[in-house]
Amino acid sequence: MSADPALPAPARPSSLTDRFSRGLQAPICLTWELTYGCNLACVHCLSSSGRRDPRELTPAEARGVVDELHDLQVFYVNIGGGEPMIRPDFFDLISYAVDRGVGVKFSTNGTMLTRERAATLAGMDYVDVQISIDGADAATNDDVRGRGAFRAARQAMDNLAEAGFGPFKISIVVTRHNVAQLDAFERLAESYGAQLRLTRLRPSGRGADTWEELHPTQEQQRTLYHWLLDRPNVLTGDSFFHLSALGEPLEGLNLCGAGRVVCLIDPVGDVYACPFVLHEEFRAGSVRDAGGFTRVWRESELFTELREPQSAGACASCGSYDACRGGCMASKFFTGLPLDGPDPECVHGHGEAALEQLKLQPVVVPHPGPGHSKTRKPTAATREPVFLTLSRRG
Repeated sequence: MSADPALPAPARPSSLTDRFSRGLQAPICLTWELTYGCNLACVHCLSSSGRRDPRELTPAEARGVVDELHDLQVFYVNIGGGEPMIRPDFFDLISYAVDRGVGVKFSTNGTMLTRERAATLAGMDYVDVQISIDGADAATNDDVRGRGAFRAARQAMDNLAEAGFGPFKISIVVTRHNVAQLDAFERLAESYGAQLRLTRLRPSGRGADTWEELHPTQEQQRTLYHWLLDRPNVLTGDSFFHLSALGEPLEGLNLCGAGRVVCLIDPVGDVYACPFVLHEEFRAGSVRDAGGFTRVWRESELFTELREPQSAGACASCGSYDACRGGCMASKFFTGLPLDGPDPECVHGHGEAALEQLKLQPVVVPHPGPGHSKTRKPTAATREPVFLTLSRRG
């Protein structure tokens, strides 16, 4: 990964955050969704996954992307979905990436991570595995992810531990229903020698329909903030930088890195500013375009615009702006707030006030689109269970 600015920079940047905000020659964190196919239908899925898209990148095209990442000196890529292990060429692709010197971190619901596959992963270098759960018990978790999901995830953790994989990660999307389980999540991770990773719930994908019900309350946000301050080793991927407005900044860059240091490649090769804004307005191009991913990252009009200095907008008069930088772009966009407005979960309540004002105006709130959900999926109202079919293929 190169740390040279993609755009002209002053001789002495005021801070690392300012430097990163102007963009780099290659992304620090690239998320690559290999498929929209998934055997679960989580109610907060950011990409509304379920069915595979027939336009998915071919194995040859996917290897071409890996070649570009190698040439850009990207150290690693975050692979997700959908459930990435659904792709028949999954193991071939991650092996190819590792052989090319591109490390792989991939997220899985665990349902397809058999003992045999865990052993295969344990024998590979530069591969990191992240198991996703959303509750410290089956009742809490399965209400979001579907019946049997917790049991399957725990079995996957057992399989990795038995195979001697080493420290894997346990990833949780924080909701108002699991904030009280933070200590239990920590104990679970410790029991496996795993690392805990917390991420923020965004109103993206199916999450747009469940965000109102699931996002943490103001009191819970304060609880989370102090819990994270006491645990700097818990990973967050800068998800909660809006909480830094409460006082001492959390670990990380504490800025929106969309199009600056992060981006996403979707299963059909489209490149978006971040994993949480799968909307045409934030599509920068395609790896199938002339010049491939490299040209999109370095020359796209959208990314160039995002790397320009951003206005504080409605937050200019708030003394906490330098701490929170206005919050999450995706959370604003999919709740209908302007991008220079307050974060909908602003810890000072400015976002809640802005959302109330929004109800009085004839504003059409952007929607992530139809996505790839299957016909039958759990909803916030019904919580229909998802019955899992576990693959036993090696």
